[in-house]
Amino acid sequence: MAEELEIEISPTGQVTVRTIGIKGAKCLDAAEFIARIVGHEQSRELTSEYYEAELQVQQHLNIRNRQSP
Repeated sequence: MAEELEIEISPTGQVTVRTIGIKGAKCLDAAEFIARIVGHEQSRELTSEYYEAELQVQQHLNIRNRQSP
């Protein structure tokens, strides 16, 4: 799933930011960035994705040099 920020601005100027597909504490970094731009954070609600572990993929490549007899 792609990482997205959904930003909604109400007619009264209230800004709501939702992170989508951003797992773990990384979502807080994105939300705090927007909060700094807006200038005031009224409340914060953590989604279930916050509590999911961020998937880290590691690949290992083993190369062996084979010599012909």
